[in-house]
Amino acid sequence: MTVKERADAARNRQAILAAASTLFDTADDPLTVTMDDVAAAAGVGKGTLFRRFGDRTGLLRAVFDTRIAGLMAAIVDGPPPLGPATPPRDRLLALLDAMVEFKLDNRKITRALEQTSERTSFLESPNYLLAHALFTDLLTGIVAPDRAAWTAHALLSFTRIDLLENLIATQRWTTGRLRQEIQDVAGRILGPR
Repeated sequence: MTVKERADAARNRQAILAAASTLFDTADDPLTVTMDDVAAAAGVGKGTLFRRFGDRTGLLRAVFDTRIAGLMAAIVDGPPPLGPATPPRDRLLALLDAMVEFKLDNRKITRALEQTSERTSFLESPNYLLAHALFTDLLTGIVAPDRAAWTAHALLSFTRIDLLENLIATQRWTTGRLRQEIQDVAGRILGPR
């Protein structure tokens, strides 16, 4: 049985997520945004934030999860090219491109989450584990089964925001070129259709 969220709690959650999202996007570094900042912007007590989200990392993750929900829905049961009816090779390439596009569109919060995850283990974060499991599953029919998990790690390394930002900032690659280069390399890894 699911418990329905009280109307005031739902309003508070929405106000907190909206305020945090704005603050994270407008800050030079989302990791400088404090729970006090978010509480004041949302018009709630700091205790409400900590009870609901635990800490700033939990709040960052909640904002990220809200933003990625549409992409996740398309992956789980959406139409091609992201949905499950797509042939594995084509789906992997589409998923990789969609992940890169999402991360580039959400750079600050993605970078902050990847930085906070590195303090524990980025490879153990819920989003990475989910993506790795999906990629590994799709790869089992494309590469040798004993190479699927490794190949999934290799492909997912292309989605690291620190790598993407470095190529854009230091190499002066456009986002279009970056996405095409990733598709080209991933296509060679996956082999011909």
